[in-house]
Amino acid sequence: MNKTIQLICKNLCLGYEGKTIVENMNFSVSSGDYLCIVGENGSGKSTLVKTLLRLIPPLKGEIIFKDGFGKGEIGYLPQQTIIQRDFPASVKEIVWSGCLNHSRFRPFYTKEEKALAQFNLERMGIAHLKNACYRELSGGQQQRVLLARALCAAGKVLFLDEPVTGLDSKAVQELYDIIKKLNEEGLTIIMISHDIHSTLKYASHILHVSENSFFGTTTEFLKSELGKLYDLQSKLEGKR
Repeated sequence: MNKTIQLICKNLCLGYEGKTIVENMNFSVSSGDYLCIVGENGSGKSTLVKTLLRLIPPLKGEIIFKDGFGKGEIGYLPQQTIIQRDFPASVKEIVWSGCLNHSRFRPFYTKEEKALAQFNLERMGIAHLKNACYRELSGGQQQRVLLARALCAAGKVLFLDEPVTGLDSKAVQELYDIIKKLNEEGLTIIMISHDIHSTLKYASHILHVSENSFFGTTTEFLKSELGKLYDLQSKLEGKR
């Protein structure tokens, strides 16, 4: 597959309210990449994603958005809150709402948008649940609903923020398999993860957010001193 650069970050400084969290971060994302963003709690992972989504501005540096980062081309699956898990709407209504970026404030969804929602419900294996109440679903089913919703918005890039948090081991594996398949179909994946074992198994690239950030392929990361520590931790977790 011919890859094109979709995003370039140069000497990026992140933070909020004037407080700097990360300085001089440099990395790029190309079409079809599976980038996992890792680091300690509070290191700036979520701040980075919010910056890339244009929700907050960078403190310094340059972000060059290219192919795949236009309006209507990005899907986003944020971390779920307890309140969101209890949302009293039907599955199809939630998935339809993923088309809002395309609706331009129309008070209805078109046949094409409803067809897109149905297609993504089928991709996620939950078309039979379209009339079910969202809050009555299992955690794994809810994540599939939210992923179907994000896919209605995603043209070329999908952001995921800790997508497997709170799921049982079976649901975790199923969700990782789905994400891997989406990536193999050509969708660029940018995912925040604390799951080191799976990160090293699936990711094509690693961005470690820290005082001295690392960016490179997973192979390059594993050869680094930091990567060797993560690999050891991953093997220990895999034996549990």
